[in-house]
Amino acid sequence: MARQKRKSLEERIADRQAQRPPLKEDKHFEHGPAKWLFVALMVFIVLIHLVGLVIVMMMET
Repeated sequence: MARQKRKSLEERIADRQAQRPPLKEDKHFEHGPAKWLFVALMVFIVLIHLVGLVIVMMMET
């Protein structure tokens, strides 16, 4: 019995992506964990700025 040649990784990825439904605009972030990492980073940056602002305001008085 002849062994079937396995598709290359790129071909398997392309086949899997072709089977996926198209993304709906404003409904999906392409990578779920990346979305939460982005949100967490933005919240962290805002908090750091607020803490810095409070410290500067306290030093002025």
